[in-house]
Amino acid sequence: MTSGLPTPPPDAPRGRGRVRQDAPPSGGGRDDEDRLERMATSTRQRATGTRRTVTLPGASVLAAGKGAGRAVRQGVFVTDERVRRTWFGGRLDWITPLGWTLVGLGLLLWLLGALLGWVELTIMAATALTLVVLCVLVSLGRHRADVELVVEPLRSDIGDLAQGHIMLTNVSRRTMLPSLVRLPVGDTEEFIPVPLLRKGAAHRISFPIATPRRGVIPVGPPTTVLGDPLGITRRTTTFGTHQLMQVHPRHIALESGAHGLLRDLEGEVTPELSMADISFHALREYEPGDDRRHVHWKSSAKHDKLFVRQFQETRRSHLGIVVDTDPAMYTDGEGGVETSIAVAASLMVQSIKDEQEATIVCNDGFASRTTVPLVLDTLTTASVGRVDLVRSARAVGQRAPDSSVAVLCTGPGRAFLEIQQCLGEFETEVHKVAVVVDPRSRTTLRRVRGLSVITISQLADLGRVVGGLVPA
Repeated sequence: MTSGLPTPPPDAPRGRGRVRQDAPPSGGGRDDEDRLERMATSTRQRATGTRRTVTLPGASVLAAGKGAGRAVRQGVFVTDERVRRTWFGGRLDWITPLGWTLVGLGLLLWLLGALLGWVELTIMAATALTLVVLCVLVSLGRHRADVELVVEPLRSDIGDLAQGHIMLTNVSRRTMLPSLVRLPVGDTEEFIPVPLLRKGAAHRISFPIATPRRGVIPVGPPTTVLGDPLGITRRTTTFGTHQLMQVHPRHIALESGAHGLLRDLEGEVTPELSMADISFHALREYEPGDDRRHVHWKSSAKHDKLFVRQFQETRRSHLGIVVDTDPAMYTDGEGGVETSIAVAASLMVQSIKDEQEATIVCNDGFASRTTVPLVLDTLTTASVGRVDLVRSARAVGQRAPDSSVAVLCTGPGRAFLEIQQCLGEFETEVHKVAVVVDPRSRTTLRRVRGLSVITISQLADLGRVVGGLVPA
């Protein structure tokens, strides 16, 4: 049995380069050469990158399985969001979920009315769609408003009265319908109603801000919400950025000098010599570069040479504080940590008011030789959690090597050996004090192995035993 196609000779080329034997003989050889030359040129262009190729994504998407389905769905969502924000000037984004529900319901009723021939369904569909269109038309126009947010004070103590003020001004040429101002305050969100505002009218809104605990409260940014009375459309505009309100830890006033620093006006004398200090040491001959204000004229006239005063350098007293922020070390958990932070804040504030230097490390918070507001800001943002007391004490010693009093604020769960290791990072001559916060114990002051151990049950007890910080 033979087929109708001619059989190629045995020496004919096979595979991809085989030429059909039934091709027309006239000019066939020249066409084959041109086609082969074009194929070779195309191959060289693809190899050198001079020819652009197009890759269809269909195969890769199908090969991805379920992941491809998620990618396609995400692509659809992104495209839908882009359409809503770009088509018709972004006005489609004004329509709320209720509005889109009415649009979908209207289209469905219209289709059912057309298929079933029910005029009632068609009327209901027209009513729903017309209602959506009318609400969109009501929302058209340039509703411009200026919103100013003021929080006072930006720094407050726990339990203090703080307020926020919003001034909303209608700067457009038309009347602004009643609206809402959405304002995030900490973990909550306030919705403040705004009445109808005519052109150029302003409305001031005041609201309280609760300060129940230490921390940072972000307030704002304010967002105006405009829309129709039915809630089918909603336009939102955000103004400015948020403001951070610092709620400082509790602290009490102590007696001046009762924070435990040296009361000597000149401080503690050190062996180093200085050319500018208080404690006079000796006279020496003048050298180029010496300050002429320190020339001792009587001695210079007597010896017919210039003599200058030389002083003995003194060391001002310095308070170093380490706060234990591990709730597991306290009987009442984070409440004990907050009391320890309040003790440290009281000592730091009084030290700075007495114009003495102080350094504190409270977990991730560090402050040294600064002002009262900045110290309280540092303690406000300090986090609560496990802490390496030895490393914290070492940080205080490195930043304040001239410390004269070292204080550790901790709880009863901290072992005495750990307290010794922490305060052992300071020099031997430094007066070391451990303040233990324990609401179940009575207020005591005792000295154990070279340490002054103060036990208090609440912050108010600190003023009664703060004399224990003074070196014996």
